[in-house]
Amino acid sequence: MIRKATVLDLPAVKEIYNYAVLNTTATYDINPKDDKYFVDMLNEHTGKYLLAVYEDNGNVIGYVALSRYSKRDAYDITAELSVYVKNDCQNRHIGTQLIEYALQEAQKNNRFLTVVSLITSENEHSIYLHKQFGFEFGGRIKNAGFKFDRLLGVDIYYKNF
Repeated sequence: MIRKATVLDLPAVKEIYNYAVLNTTATYDINPKDDKYFVDMLNEHTGKYLLAVYEDNGNVIGYVALSRYSKRDAYDITAELSVYVKNDCQNRHIGTQLIEYALQEAQKNNRFLTVVSLITSENEHSIYLHKQFGFEFGGRIKNAGFKFDRLLGVDIYYKNF
């Protein structure tokens, strides 16, 4: 079941995200985030912005966010998409379902005209998944980040409605 996140979901969201911080290049954060970070995240995802979770048998095992792309007003028609799935729940099409849900929400009442994802250039699975939803390659920033003692690039993918 996919539903909007509540404060009760934040410990699971924190666990999923902090695992990615410490073990993957899916995020360019290096240090785990504290409880306040996730409370602020929930508060920032109100109104047109979305934070939704994938719940399975009472456990949150993934989440998706449509976040503010930029604080500059002209970008209000654009959202940044982020999706994370618990490590031991990968390859169950949960990310696919979360992206599909988020894109449907993004289109409701013309909430957004464009959705952008910033994906580590080496993350072939995420790139493939985004392409399945019609995201287009918008460019690559080489050497955009440094994590796990190596330089990383970031690819920009976008979808217009």
